Amino acid sequence: MISVQGLCKRFVTDVGTVEVLRGIDLDVRAGERIAIVGASGAGKSTLMHLLGGLDRPSEGSVRFEGEDLFRYAPAQLDAFRNRTVGFVFQFHQLLPEFTALENVMMPARIGRLPLDEACARADRLLQAVGLGHRLGHKPGQLSGGEQQRVAIARALVMNPRLLLADEPTGNLDSGTSGEILSLLDRLHAEYNLTLIVVTHSETLASRMDRIIRMVDGSLAA
Repeated sequence: MISVQGLCKRFVTDVGTVEVLRGIDLDVRAGERIAIVGASGAGKSTLMHLLGGLDRPSEGSVRFEGEDLFRYAPAQLDAFRNRTVGFVFQFHQLLPEFTALENVMMPARIGRLPLDEACARADRLLQAVGLGHRLGHKPGQLSGGEQQRVAIARALVMNPRLLLADEPTGNLDSGTSGEILSLLDRLHAEYNLTLIVVTHSETLASRMDRIIRMVDGSLAA
């Protein structure tokens, strides 16, 4: 599904150029579950952002089923992210003024789905993640685990084929983390997802099909 070749990312700072990723080569099969692990600053989140088209590389390519993402025009890349990739972040990134249902609907509305279809999809996914009784609650009225469930539902509302999760259990206690892990396992099977997770959790990593370790911007042997 994904083929990464020679991927490099550099940032220019006041003290010079910082190379965050160095010559990454990686292939990901459809349906695979991968954990990306490594110390803070190893380049894990930067790699995740490039895989999802949220940032552009300094060198190299990311191909999705043979198509180089960074040869797309900006509008094409926006559409790819909206319809093909779901994102889950450590800090949820929910909009505080909107209800759980409205937050989950947001990608569908951006993707110009009709309002009734967007609402039906969001309702169905919130039921699927166990929050059917919290549709009208705003993020501030939800626990951390419930907010993460809303974020997962939002990531899936456009029926993506690839789910990217950056520290999805990083701010949760062990009990809630276990619930989120079980939920991801179930959704991976039900929605036929390819799942890539950045994590410091050995428990989460051990449940994946493959563990990729990053050291100083490179993949460890």
